[in-house]
Amino acid sequence: MTRFPLLGRSWFPRAAATALAATLIAAPALGASPASAATDDVTWTVRTASNALGADRTNYSYTLNPGAHLDDGIVVANRGSETVELDVYAADGYTTTTGALDLRIAGEQSVGVGAWVTVPQQHVSVPAGQTVDVPFSVDVPANASPGDYAGGVVTSLTVADASANVNVDRRLGIRTGIRVGGDLAPALAVDDLRVVWDGGIVPFVTGDATVHYRLDNTGNVALGADETDAVSGPFGIARTEAGPESPAPTLLPGESWERDVTVPAVAAMGLLIASATVTPIVTDAAGSTTTLDPITVSAMGWAVPWPLLLVFALIVAGAVFGPRLLRERRRRAQQAEDERVAAAVARTLAEKERQLVE
Repeated sequence: MTRFPLLGRSWFPRAAATALAATLIAAPALGASPASAATDDVTWTVRTASNALGADRTNYSYTLNPGAHLDDGIVVANRGSETVELDVYAADGYTTTTGALDLRIAGEQSVGVGAWVTVPQQHVSVPAGQTVDVPFSVDVPANASPGDYAGGVVTSLTVADASANVNVDRRLGIRTGIRVGGDLAPALAVDDLRVVWDGGIVPFVTGDATVHYRLDNTGNVALGADETDAVSGPFGIARTEAGPESPAPTLLPGESWERDVTVPAVAAMGLLIASATVTPIVTDAAGSTTTLDPITVSAMGWAVPWPLLLVFALIVAGAVFGPRLLRERRRRAQQAEDERVAAAVARTLAEKERQLVE
């Protein structure tokens, strides 16, 4: 699958710019109005239809109750010189490991947006220089659970790449978010917190501490987060704070995001206390953000200056065992001297006895 950059604002914060790329599997972009191609062989653009739901919308953003129905549409414009034949469908979205919103490819099962959006005209032929309005409907099941659902309405062109002997699926679409009414329960958990210190091999030099944890969206609302991480010694001494290099993506309900945050210049204090303070951020349908109560979790780790401890251990060992070894060495030297003298005396006596016998 290929990444769908997030566009617009609805209840997804942190919008991104329009983009399009082509790959051997799929090359989509969730477009603003209009979304255009970045490659020469993608000749069409898409935009939201202008109707009672709005004009010049950057995406589809609906707040609906269970059992609700509405009609909308997508406009496809062919900027090329030849007719373009496109498939049109809806698909569920998910957050990739890079933090972008991607969509299920055609044929993969959808249970949210992709299942609730129906496109009657699943194949459309757009003549050169023309635009075609493609209507679709949204039907939220009566038993749908409250909360946020993400996906997109996609136009797709599959062409054969003879040089690579593969089919290339080029996709261009518009992000679609549905917030189902009911009891909204935003909740974020911080799990699996641990800290690892890397002090290198040079004594008396500080090292980097890596704080690892996982953000889990355990509620039913899409959430962003502000994060602050810190490492200190016992009783909070030498506290050092740091933050992630980039903000966490908006997580859909049930999604997780792994974090590895580097806290630099942490002294070797033996015992380390690592903490992560995370403030969940909720964006409503009007685009306003609300912060929830911060969550703080902590864990312990070790920052042991092994080279310094080795030097200290050698000093202690020398102090404890040095005198003993010296005494033992002197005792053995004295014993060897006594044995040498005894042997010399024995030889002298034996020589005298031999002379007397003769």
